[in-house]
Amino acid sequence: MDGSSKMKHEETQITIFDAADDSTLSEHKVTLDKLREDLAQYGLTSNQAKVYIFLGKYGSKTAPDVCKALKLPRTETYHLLTTLQNKGIVSATFQHPTRFSALPLEKAVWVLVNAEKERVNSLQKQEKTISELWNSIPEFSTTPESKENKFQMLQGNNQVNSKIREMINMTESEIIMLGSEKDYLKFYHADFFEPLSKSDAKYKILTSASERSWYIFDEVDRNQVRIVPSDIPENLCFILKDGKELLFFIKNANQTSDVTAVWTDSESMICSMEILFNSIWTKSKNIHL
Repeated sequence: MDGSSKMKHEETQITIFDAADDSTLSEHKVTLDKLREDLAQYGLTSNQAKVYIFLGKYGSKTAPDVCKALKLPRTETYHLLTTLQNKGIVSATFQHPTRFSALPLEKAVWVLVNAEKERVNSLQKQEKTISELWNSIPEFSTTPESKENKFQMLQGNNQVNSKIREMINMTESEIIMLGSEKDYLKFYHADFFEPLSKSDAKYKILTSASERSWYIFDEVDRNQVRIVPSDIPENLCFILKDGKELLFFIKNANQTSDVTAVWTDSESMICSMEILFNSIWTKSKNIHL
């Protein structure tokens, strides 16, 4: 292949990111989308993950190569490559033009996880200093706050999981949970059941999980787990703590990977959800021991 033919071939190269539905590469689209979602859990944006995957699967490339293949703006491409270098998962050569390479996935995940651990450790060390600064500033409120119902919007797995863990750890009397099989699989992998099983608080669990997934309830008392009737919607998922706090999912595991939930202490909403839960509980059957 001569120089001009090679250049033409590179310009028209189709990648797994823009393969047509009827091409041989289209079968990888679902896996590719799932991989980008998973990399988002490690702090990579969609385009950062896209560049990393491209370099990892197509080998070392120059910035113009990346720009052209992924159809990204030139300035953004350089910014993405710099960010990935700063994260420690992409390296660059000294030659001209500079070529960029991705670390193997296992090593890249290790680097990202340890960077996050260092960040969390640093924040923990700063807690005392921040508290001292906060306490050094006087309170200027002159009127006591009245009791009003509150709510919080929670976006993404980190925020949602943190709130669920807080609710479970702070439960005093009872926590009740309703969700689909996919919801409880996420709860299982987030290790929510271990603290629940060690707590002195009572709990009730309603789920649509099939028998193949009943192993996720091995850490809790299965007498407190029931299978909901088949007519209960799969997109319904909420958690109630002590009859005082409610977390309900707007977008749960059945609807999207971009989990969204709302926390509230609204008495009317809590009462409504308690009535709904108890109604479904009486119609549900225990899972087999």
